[in-house]
Amino acid sequence: MAKKFYLSRKDKKIGGVCGGLAEYFDVDPFMVRLVVFCAVFFGGVSLWIYVLVWLLAPKEPEIL
Repeated sequence: MAKKFYLSRKDKKIGGVCGGLAEYFDVDPFMVRLVVFCAVFFGGVSLWIYVLVWLLAPKEPEIL
């Protein structure tokens, strides 16, 4: 089964983007958040990318 990116429901601080990226790439969520924070703080454009991903990416399906 192919991996698919979803916004995380269980590991989210704001929108679940960093948690979803961490799950997709199987890395520590703190490291993803640190990279995103540095990119937003020093880059500027990455904030818009974060917001677009937050708005366009599907949420993780609920498991009943």
